[in-house]
Amino acid sequence: MTAPEVLDVFVIGGGVNGTGIARDAVGRGHRVALAEMNDLASGTSSAATKLVHGGLRYLEHYEFRLVREALIEREVLWASAPHIIWPLRFVLPYEKNLRPAWLLRLGLFLYDHLGGRKLLPPTRTLDLTKDEAGRPLKAGFRTAFEYSDGWVDDARLVVLNARDAADRGAEVLVRTRVVWARRDGGAWRIDLSCADGAARTVRSRLLVNAGGPWVDKVIVEAMGQNDAHHVRLVKGSHIVVKRLFEHERCYFFQNRDGRIFFAIPYEGDFTLIGTTDKDFAGDPATVAIDAEETDYLLAAANEYFARPVTRADIVWTYSGVRPLFDDGASAAQEATRDYVLRTEGEAGNAPLINVFGGKLTTHRRLSEEVVDRIDGLIGPKGPRWTGKGKLPGGDFAPTAFEAELRRQLAIYPRLGPVLLRRLVRAYGTLVPGMLGERQETTDLGKFFGGTLYQVEVDWLIAHEWARTAEDVLWRRTKQGLRLGAAETADLARYMDERIGGTTR
Repeated sequence: MTAPEVLDVFVIGGGVNGTGIARDAVGRGHRVALAEMNDLASGTSSAATKLVHGGLRYLEHYEFRLVREALIEREVLWASAPHIIWPLRFVLPYEKNLRPAWLLRLGLFLYDHLGGRKLLPPTRTLDLTKDEAGRPLKAGFRTAFEYSDGWVDDARLVVLNARDAADRGAEVLVRTRVVWARRDGGAWRIDLSCADGAARTVRSRLLVNAGGPWVDKVIVEAMGQNDAHHVRLVKGSHIVVKRLFEHERCYFFQNRDGRIFFAIPYEGDFTLIGTTDKDFAGDPATVAIDAEETDYLLAAANEYFARPVTRADIVWTYSGVRPLFDDGASAAQEATRDYVLRTEGEAGNAPLINVFGGKLTTHRRLSEEVVDRIDGLIGPKGPRWTGKGKLPGGDFAPTAFEAELRRQLAIYPRLGPVLLRRLVRAYGTLVPGMLGERQETTDLGKFFGGTLYQVEVDWLIAHEWARTAEDVLWRRTKQGLRLGAAETADLARYMDERIGGTTR
């Protein structure tokens, strides 16, 4: 029996940090593999508010370095993936009984100038008695501040990082659990339980633990350390309701308890409201919104919107667990959103890098810093590159999405703008590779509902590691909002037949 090949880097965790690290490392020339115990982005990375933002409220906690880094990253990420990332304008109504106007103006001045904003428009003041943004709100709100941030399809960001890593030579293993990891002869020996039930062993010169909410569990259970209490698990929940307003701007609202929340146009026909901040104890895989959080978000929305928002308006909810580094903050909303990297071991003796915390916006910078450390520990092989790199499908200018959409509509005029817009938003310039010569919806294979056809499902199975209906409906697309139970069951049956029923 031959000894397994020794990798340079093995990454545990298929969220945004893990896939970002794998992508950066393989792009610099390292031999890389990544293991995710479930589906890519199946944890925290698909349960965010889906913003690429500097974190305006973090200024109140004096986290200037984090805000500056995130503000710089907004436009870097937008340029790397202009299909899944785009600018948004946020409307912050002034409420005289909460934060004073001078404080909001100061914070927004810093927000405009701290991070080298180039393409995004600056803050402006709105008269809500005349501006369209005032119409959905209760009478009494007269002034608001409008500023820029960005939107990201969070789960697709993860999948595209993984796709780029694999295209560059990394091995991406989904539904593969790390059951044991120990130092052995100057390298890590890592035992895996694979999706088909088979066991496999790999060896790696360096190990990265990017397990997100499970990072401490990996340290205890896989690495055999007796105690690990590095992260504070904070639950964030969102509700998706029927569309509350017609314009495309978002709202940034202040709540009377000092927290903030957002109301954001979502998937055309809906509004996303969130998030909560609540300490969490338990298995992150079972996290779900509770009645108290639902009541909190509805009550908060009803402080601002003229039309009552009720439980009957809710079409979907989702929750995630943020693995925040435990800095001893007294309240969940005060815990730092910054990331912390901890290195154990020495060069040449199987070093380990544990990743704690982080956020979508800073994942590329976090990944770059981790790979800088990897280079310092096992030797560099190539320069930094992700600051100018493009994610798959994103090879057009950040302001050129509509031009790219027009180009593809000219190629596929009979598929219609609704379907094409969704596909270009998800896959960018890869759409012709998916559709080929197909020109009519009847050419796209079985229709599952919404705008989901067989050709896309087959693509997701072949190119994006999709194995279940949930993978397709709630992470690769958001067509779960439009398919009923019978249609979902039909998709699940098709995928089981297509794959062979071996990947559950």
